[in-house]
Amino acid sequence: METISFAGDGLAPELVPAEELADCAATALGEDGKRILSYGTGAGYTPLRELVAERFGVHPSRVLLTNGWLQGFSFLIEGRVSAQSVIVEYPTYDRALQLLFRQSANLVYMDIREEGPGIDLLEAHIRTLAKPAFAYLVPTFHNPTGQCLTEDERNRIGLLLFRRDALIVEDDSYGLLRYAGEPIRTMFDLSEKSIVYSSSFSYTVAPGLRVGAFILTEELAAELAAKANATYITPTLLGQATVFEFMRRGSFESNLVRLTGELLERRDAALAALEGRFDGCTWSRPEGGIFLALALPDGMMASDLLARASGVTADSGGELGGFPNIVRINFAGPAKDEVGEGISRLAAAYAAVRPD
Repeated sequence: METISFAGDGLAPELVPAEELADCAATALGEDGKRILSYGTGAGYTPLRELVAERFGVHPSRVLLTNGWLQGFSFLIEGRVSAQSVIVEYPTYDRALQLLFRQSANLVYMDIREEGPGIDLLEAHIRTLAKPAFAYLVPTFHNPTGQCLTEDERNRIGLLLFRRDALIVEDDSYGLLRYAGEPIRTMFDLSEKSIVYSSSFSYTVAPGLRVGAFILTEELAAELAAKANATYITPTLLGQATVFEFMRRGSFESNLVRLTGELLERRDAALAALEGRFDGCTWSRPEGGIFLALALPDGMMASDLLARASGVTADSGGELGGFPNIVRINFAGPAKDEVGEGISRLAAAYAAVRPD
């Protein structure tokens, strides 16, 4: 029996437009190969920086392209958070959390619950703190729950942190993957002030190209570009040039339409498979992104369930710095026809351990 994996945050191979990306890479090399195959600026491939800047209405000097989103986040927090307060959601993206722990940040949590984020409790907490170094938030199709903050919640959190002069790092890596409901403006769109906008082409184009994008103040952009140069001399320009060519020829938008359609089918397959098999549990119903969260009854450990599950893997909330009874399901990872079977295997394990 082959293992079906809902773990991690990758895309199934068939969701990646590999053939067209190969053609884009060939075109990029043919037209700009001498620059692409040489050392470049730490800030990234200039044509793609200009294209991203145009889309967001900012100067290209404010755009930083990195070897994946996580590399840019690492540059941002390095030397900035040691023994400082950093506000994060509970739960949140595990790799960002690991980097914050590694930098000795003091984490202040905002609970992400079905009825909405715990903003009142967060406000009470930060009243007793010195100025937080910053807040790391995934407001749209949250990792791991798949939930979205409303526009009112975004405004309220933004105002609260603005009053404390705290920088907000908005991770919008999944924001364009909406397949249901109405779009919500990003926190950056609501107010650029004190907002670092960040995203990744891993989920809208291809994970293996390793292209993250940040919109920063000019001062921060120069600082992080210098760190990039000192760390890896030059970013992977071929990956960035491939993304540029993919966008230049108009394939980015058409790929989003295809991709969101595929993700909707996978989400619906997961939701259908959950029904009637997990008595006593609840689960999120995301309108976009690649994750849903399965909440087991209080007192039941997701890690115990996953240890019993045969032929299927997923991530537990405890691994994500959050609720230990949560199972994160990445329904974009398996093949489409594997999603229902993978949920069935989790259900078989749940039937063996669920409370009477």
